[in-house]
Amino acid sequence: MTVEFPVVRGRLTPDRVLNDLTWLRVGGPADALFQPADLDDLKDFLKSLSPDIAVFPMGVGSNLIVRDGGIRAVVIRMGRGFNHIEVEGNRVTAGVAALDAHVARKAAAAGVDLTFLRTIPGAIGGAVRMNAGCYGSYVADHFVSAKAVTRDGELVTLTAEDLNFQYRQTDLPEGWVIVEAVFEGVAGDPEELDARMTAQLKKRDETQPTKDRTAGSTFRNPAGFSSTGKADDSHELKAWKVIDDAGMRGATIGGAQMSPMHSNFLVNTGGATAADLESLGEEVRKRVFQKSQIELVWEIMRVGEPAQ
Repeated sequence: MTVEFPVVRGRLTPDRVLNDLTWLRVGGPADALFQPADLDDLKDFLKSLSPDIAVFPMGVGSNLIVRDGGIRAVVIRMGRGFNHIEVEGNRVTAGVAALDAHVARKAAAAGVDLTFLRTIPGAIGGAVRMNAGCYGSYVADHFVSAKAVTRDGELVTLTAEDLNFQYRQTDLPEGWVIVEAVFEGVAGDPEELDARMTAQLKKRDETQPTKDRTAGSTFRNPAGFSSTGKADDSHELKAWKVIDDAGMRGATIGGAQMSPMHSNFLVNTGGATAADLESLGEEVRKRVFQKSQIELVWEIMRVGEPAQ
């Protein structure tokens, strides 16, 4: 069956394979990939698109497995028209496509502390959608508001109450596309903030496989909160600890591996399929439950269909 898509000013590519758009470099084709030219292009497209056609907003693919059979939806990926960053007083307004690290750096240069974003992979849209956080700070702690386009093409403003922030999740309605978010940070000395981010990066590079193909943390911490980075931080209910206890550090299936450096990082060592990665993750979940009766919850989002 041929699908009729609305006319757009941006770029619409039918049957677009997505593997080069995810950090793990796996994934089959979407029914179409839409890269809107600007906000009006996005609104018009969603308003005109048949409600029977699913849409899936996608950022830079840093926390995502697209299955090998692809995804039966129009994937919407925001680009240059949505990566602005503006600082006014202690408030920072960022487009959905602005990288978390860039927002942290620009805010710090203006004397606003959003340093927790510096080591979080991905872009602002995903950070809001997943209530990203580390070092004891979360998006929810700094969130003021966001703008989103509904599945009907209407631009709306979302409050923290609308999103109902929780650990690694929000209640963003299906098919809604975040386009911008506003954050507030406390004032800080730019040089001190920069030094803090440099130290955070150094620690990350020493403890995480940042040079490998990963998608960040694979599973949520069973404790229900992120690492604080402090000396008294307990490790008993960290995902990596229960994975280690189950003997799964370094485990492999096909080209997929649980990183020997940090066992909560799922790595494509080269040639892994989405099925390899997901199968290994499920084996880890099974072994952890057998060992400790803890049911790990995926932090990586998995979408689409397996290969036929």
